[in-house]
Amino acid sequence: QVQLVESGGGLVQAGGSLRLSCTASGLTFSRYTVAWFRQTPGKEREFVTSVSSGGRNTHYLASVKGRFTASRDNARNTVDLQMNSLQSEDTATYYCGVTRDAWPALQEYVYDYWGQGTQVTVSS
Repeated sequence: QVQLVESGGGLVQAGGSLRLSCTASGLTFSRYTVAWFRQTPGKEREFVTSVSSGGRNTHYLASVKGRFTASRDNARNTVDLQMNSLQSEDTATYYCGVTRDAWPALQEYVYDYWGQGTQVTVSS
């Protein structure tokens, strides 16, 4: 049974930092492109970043580039998202997902498995 479990969300002031983590089990993690998406109520899930299966390549949403950094550790089946200089517009539920599609895999519908999400709230 495949499971993705996110952690690390919370409440932070604008300009602050948070680090999200996602731990995968029940699959050969190193074979999957992994991504972070985010969603606010009433809106579609939005791509934030993806990391290639080997971890060498990353792609970011323009508005987070330079502020967010994604990294994965295939030995530990984890992917992290370091978020700096957070803004109120970053407030959302953040989800990690995995797909066998080749990186960058920007579309939500190609993802095979998702975590339950973790809430990030940035106060201004």
